[in-house]
Amino acid sequence: MKSRLDYSKVAPGVRDAMLNLANYVRSSGLEESLVNLVDIRASQMNGCAWCLDMHNKDAQAAGENEQRLYMLSAWRESPFYSDRERAALAWTEAVTLVADSHVPDDVYHAARKNFSEKELADLTLAVIAINGWNRLNVSFRTVPGDYKPIRSQTTETRA
Repeated sequence: MKSRLDYSKVAPGVRDAMLNLANYVRSSGLEESLVNLVDIRASQMNGCAWCLDMHNKDAQAAGENEQRLYMLSAWRESPFYSDRERAALAWTEAVTLVADSHVPDDVYHAARKNFSEKELADLTLAVIAINGWNRLNVSFRTVPGDYKPIRSQTTETRA
């Protein structure tokens, strides 16, 4: 597989803008484990190999249980996720597929039951950010495999 182009080299402002979103999300107060699950689930839905490689590595480096990572695509049928995580995953799916369902009321109410207004705004930005990264990396065929977990580098070096 070969990358179509390296957007971070030809348009570094694109990468910088996306990193600003990612840095806000990481400092928003949402649990790192929750954001990792959101990033992985949206990336599964969007078929983004680069982001799946990155966020699975980040989650493992942060101590995430491998079984929870393996079962994430079937989270509804798995007993390994808290009510808060389930609400976040349902929100992630609805926001990622916004054109299909326009985020149903029941998904919103479950999210509000588990997240404050600020947390829900931050969670929504997390979904928006990972969907943006997915669209960049899928569009330009960013080749996965070389990413080193975030715990071994600074946030500014993430792509």
